[in-house]
Amino acid sequence: MAHDDALHEALRLAIDPPGGVSVEALRELARDDDATEWDIATTAKHLGVNPHTLRYYERTGLVHVDRDAAGHRRYDAPAVRRLVFLIRMRTSGMPISDLRHYVDLIDAGQDTVPERLDLLLEHRDTVRSQIARLQLALAATEYKIALYQEADQP
Repeated sequence: MAHDDALHEALRLAIDPPGGVSVEALRELARDDDATEWDIATTAKHLGVNPHTLRYYERTGLVHVDRDAAGHRRYDAPAVRRLVFLIRMRTSGMPISDLRHYVDLIDAGQDTVPERLDLLLEHRDTVRSQIARLQLALAATEYKIALYQEADQP
């Protein structure tokens, strides 16, 4: 493979990596099955986090979780939707302080929608910038891999 071909392929893989993002990855954000409730282990497994993370979000007031008669946590659809959002925002680097502010705005009511939108627009710009830097790093990695694989060919 010529160096230019390797560069083009590296850029393609950086912009459109195998696997990508699917609707399934965000499905729980729009979960509307209000009849289903999960325990902490099921919720943690489903969301791909440790139960300690879920307890932390509850302890810090970012999410409210009801308890059953035995005192066990029961995660309903609104709690799961909020957790999906919180986890995605933390994964993207949003600070806990910004998440607390966002949740406070939600709790304050509809009048705060413009401020919530501003916060999310600013975060989107930050995430896009991070993605661009990561895509460039991935392209550099893909390029080096292609060069090493080319050198290995007889």
